[in-house]
Amino acid sequence: MDPLRDVKKLVIKIGSALLVDRDSGSLKAGWLKGLAEDVAACKARGQDVILVSSGSIALGRAILGLPATALPLEQAQAAAAVGQIRLARAYEEALAPHGITAAQVLVTLEDSQNRRRYLNSRATLAQLLSLGVVPIVNENDTVATDEIRYGDNDRLAAQVGVTVGADLVVLLSDVDGLYTANPNDDPTATRYDVVNQITPEMEAAAGDAGSGLSKGGMKTKLLAARTATRGGAGLVITQGGVLRPLKALEAGANATWFTATEDPKAARKSWIAAMKPQGVLTLDAGAVGALASGKSLLPAGVTEVEGEFGRGDPVALSDMKGQILGHGLTRYGAEEAQQIKGRKSSEIEAILGYPGRAALVHRDDMAL
Repeated sequence: MDPLRDVKKLVIKIGSALLVDRDSGSLKAGWLKGLAEDVAACKARGQDVILVSSGSIALGRAILGLPATALPLEQAQAAAAVGQIRLARAYEEALAPHGITAAQVLVTLEDSQNRRRYLNSRATLAQLLSLGVVPIVNENDTVATDEIRYGDNDRLAAQVGVTVGADLVVLLSDVDGLYTANPNDDPTATRYDVVNQITPEMEAAAGDAGSGLSKGGMKTKLLAARTATRGGAGLVITQGGVLRPLKALEAGANATWFTATEDPKAARKSWIAAMKPQGVLTLDAGAVGALASGKSLLPAGVTEVEGEFGRGDPVALSDMKGQILGHGLTRYGAEEAQQIKGRKSSEIEAILGYPGRAALVHRDDMAL
């Protein structure tokens, strides 16, 4: 099995140093063209691809004439606002010749910590992928402050991978993997080819130093690997500076592969099942049968709504006898659920005043 070719859903992280020339602050158009060819090859074999890309601040600072040093928050946000336009256009122009549509998705740490925002992000990304689009995800540096930042796109890429249920996260880096020590300082350092478990020794040996344009060091990559693998996604660190980095990885380029502890769907089900339910939805016999066959829970199948919960909160799913069938994340708060219970999905807009989602609990947000 080829660990890259055989995955269904792929998240690729691109750092600023790969995308933006350190001296001129200009985009590395040739490198981006090669990456677009790699993405097109993935799409041609039926893979979903999400790109998590740095570069907006690095591009924006050059346009605004700001120094290539650490910027005050206001200047960094201004640079990001200018650079995001340039970055999105660059990806659009690189992917368009391959018939691929790009979309820009800007997020902050709050979008994964808040369940409502998490569900919104997950639904949006899922819809984009279903339409054949390649989302370009970046931290929303124009509004993010230290309190709501990921701070580096290694961990953002891992979280995006968990959010969408990716099989693999690829960190394109300026190093070709995880070593027993810093290879620049220790000539005896050796690279790990496969890591099945991240050990304290590995964490102790990881340094924090990143390149001049990027924030992520090896320690952040280990944190990303821990997040991804616990969420059911594998992760690989490889040298991204070559013109066709994914093609090189397929051909056996140096890399460190971190194996997932379980598949993405099972990991998500375990996460949902471990949550404390904030309410109970009672289902009629038809809905119980629908869930057993792998379908989502529609409002029409709900007879009772108990508890106080908001959109995105976990709820228990019960049959008419009071037997708990499982848990799920609800797409409506308790008040709205009361209003639409027992009603057809086509009636939701008339009842609530807006066109809501058809399912009360989607099958992907359910652990039975």
